[in-house]
Order: sequence, then structure tokens, then C-alpha cells
Amino acid sequence: MKQQIIFYVLSRMIFAEAVVLLFPMAIAWYNRDHNVVSFLMASVLAGTVALVLRSRTKIAAEKLTLKEGIAITGLAWVVTTFLGMLPYVSGGYLNPLDAFFESISGFTTTGATTFTSLADLPQSILLWRAMTNWLGGLGIIVIFIALLPQAGASTVNMYRAEGAGPTDDRVLPKLRDMTKALFIIYISFTGAAACLYLIGGLDLFQSLVHAMATVAGGGFSSYDDSAMHFDSVWLEGWMAFFMAVAGGSFGLYYRAWHKGLHLLWRDTEFRAYVCWLAGCSVLIALVLMMELGYTPGYALRLSTFQVSSVATTGFVSTDFDLWPEFTKGLLILLMIVGGCGGSTASGLKVARMVVLFKSTWNIVHQKLSPRRVTPVRLGSARVDETQVLRIGQYFFLYMVCLALCTLFMTWDGIGTFDSFGIAVATLGNVGPGFGVIGATQTYAGLSDFAKVTLCVFMLLGRLEILTLLVMLRPNFWRGERYW
Repeated sequence: MKQQIIFYVLSRMIFAEAVVLLFPMAIAWYNRDHNVVSFLMASVLAGTVALVLRSRTKIAAEKLTLKEGIAITGLAWVVTTFLGMLPYVSGGYLNPLDAFFESISGFTTTGATTFTSLADLPQSILLWRAMTNWLGGLGIIVIFIALLPQAGASTVNMYRAEGAGPTDDRVLPKLRDMTKALFIIYISFTGAAACLYLIGGLDLFQSLVHAMATVAGGGFSSYDDSAMHFDSVWLEGWMAFFMAVAGGSFGLYYRAWHKGLHLLWRDTEFRAYVCWLAGCSVLIALVLMMELGYTPGYALRLSTFQVSSVATTGFVSTDFDLWPEFTKGLLILLMIVGGCGGSTASGLKVARMVVLFKSTWNIVHQKLSPRRVTPVRLGSARVDETQVLRIGQYFFLYMVCLALCTLFMTWDGIGTFDSFGIAVATLGNVGPGFGVIGATQTYAGLSDFAKVTLCVFMLLGRLEILTLLVMLRPNFWRGERYW
């Protein structure tokens, strides 16, 4: 592993974060709040770290190996998160651990907060929270590749290490051209959401903050009661729409933009995703009508919003912790599955679930007809056996992580169901769960042990487990034999 190329790329990414920190600083200066110094100090420190790392390199560019790509991606997320917590600490809003938790929750788009109240926070801090959501939504590495000159001849290993799903959906031959196209779509969705929120009655600042959190799948609202604050059918409807859209593949949207919208429904994963969300929405609405006596329109309004939210984002339009137990079970399944590959949502991803279902169904057929050979297909593409095996392995790792996180939380004295809800919400990067971290609760009351543990699992969920696990192996930093 060549440390110089790692330092070089990290220095560029950290310098980019130093520049980004100037935006909330400008808001603080405009509003004349004391956070001008906080953001300036954070920006200067980030710039200093970037210069120190850059001074340790004598090369400008070199081809990245798989090992270096993984190292850069993992270190970039950790360092970016650490620098992102500084405004919370220097501004006196949170202690270091809570600030780190808030920062990693923002960048991983989990949306779990340690702020007990947002009412008194200045706009600069609220904007920074939304910006961490937005920067982490599409991916720090993706945005870096799209906006800045490539760090060497190849950055594809960084892109793959960030974890976009089970398939490498390359919509353009050149990686930088592809990331630019995805970034343009990302900005377009954010701008469209902000405009519609403006029409719905929000001011410019609130529209921008909620648009960034919606499209990023982050769920950081500027209100303590999240989307419940609006009580608006218009806003809830458009938020549900953009949350669902953000859970779809951005690569698919690019192809549909150039070749026609009919490609959306022809895509197996997207079709399964839409049917999954629609089916859960209708089923939950029926349960709410039968058991809570809601009218059909109101039940469908609540169910559609929460189904789109827990599958991708984490906004809250009602206290779903008070819903019947069956609906909670469906919401947990939605959190586990998540969105499509190549989206801003986390979770297992719909494509993996489709492949696992088809593979299992083929095994059943082979029991009846041992000589029968039925390939697994995702749409028109055949999924080879190696890929099916990797998907099965990832599913196993995901379940192990859920079990471990649940056990850690129960060890800390939290009830079993609440612990499982916390594990699902953090590993799936959703945020709100049930019980102690329910729709109207925060993570502020958890112990230091629980917060440290959940920081690790939030990052595991965002980087799809393997990148972080590989970096924990001692020989990753020493030997070159298998790389």
C-alpha cells in the first residue's frame, strides 16, 4: 500500500470539506450569530490537516489499487465525520461524543439525533446538519469524483468501496462522466423538491433544508416534530414522492431520461420496489382503518408517508409507535429491505432480495427436477452463481450485524424489541425506531456505550459492511500478498 497516494487523495477531500464549511459560516455571519468563529475554526483546521497531508506527498497522481481505494474510502468517512462534528462542539451545543454521533448520523443519512430540542438552534447549525445529510446521501466519494479532478488514473475502487448496491450499474463508460450525470440528477431532484416546498408555504431556508434531507434520504428536519409540524397534505405528499424517488436507482433515472420513462417499469428491481412500497402502504392503511377507525383518505395519507420514509429517509408525520403491532412489523421489514441499488437509501437493497427470492425458488424447483438448470435473472441480465453467492454472504453478514447490535443494546439494559428496533434503524440508516428511540424520541438518552456502538453500526450500514470489516484485518495494513 502506497501511503503517499492515500494522503494525496485524502488531502483533496479534506480541503473540499474545509470549503464546504464556509457556507454555514456565511449564514452565521449574515444572521450575526456566534457560530461564525466555530465554522471558521473548523474550516481552518480542516484546511490545515489537508495541507499537512499534502506536504507528505511528492506525487500528484497514480493509479489506485483496490487496497488503496478501500483505505481511502474508509478513512475519508471517518475523517470527514470527525471534522464535521467540530461546529457542534466549538459552538457549545453538544459534548464530543454526542457531536460525533450527530455528525456520523448526518453523513451516513441515518437521521438519528442527539439534540434534545432544535427550536433554539441557529440557522447555521440547522443548515450544516442538512448539508451533512446531502453530502452523504449520494456519497462523499461520488461527489468528490464528480466535482474534482481524478486522483490518479482510476478511482473506480473508491466508488465500489463506498457501497452502492449489489451490482455495478455503470451508465456511462467513464466513471467521472457517470458520477457527474448522477450528481446533476441529484441536484435537479433537490431543486425540484425545494421549489415545491416553497409553493407549499415553507420559506426559502426551510424549503432548502428539507429538500436536502429528503432527496439525500437523511431525515434531518429543522423541527422537533419533523413533518408533523406542517400538517399539510401538499407537503407530506411531495415529501413522500421524493423520498420514494430517492430510493430508486439514479443510474436507472439517467437511462430513463435519455431513452424514455418506459425503462423504469421494465426494470425488475424498480418494479419490485414500487410494488413493495405500494403493497405495504395499502396493507397498513387497511389495518389503520379497521383497528383505529381512520377514514380511508387519512389512513392512506399516513401509511404512504411512513412507508416511503422508513424505507429510505426517516421523516415522521405521525407517532407510528402507537400503531398496531402488525404495522410495526411491516415497518421493520421496510427498514431492513431499504431502497434500490444505486440510490440514496441503505438497507439490504431490493435487488438483493429479488435475487435471493429467485435463487431460493430455483432450489425448490431443483428438488422436484434435479436435472433442471434454471439461471437467476435480474431483468434481462443473468446473475452468475458467484454473484448469487456474494449476495447470500452479504445477507448473512447483515443478519449477524443486526443480531450483534441487538445483543449489545440488550446488554446495555434496553428491552429486546426496542434493541432490535434500534439495530434495524441504525444499520439501515433510517433513524426513528420504536420505544426509547420512537417517532417522537431522540437518541440523547442512550448511554455512552450505546452511542459508540451505534456509531460503528451506522458506518457499517452506509459502507455496506465489507469495506469496514476488511480494514479491521491486521494484514490489510501490512501484507500485499492478496492485493
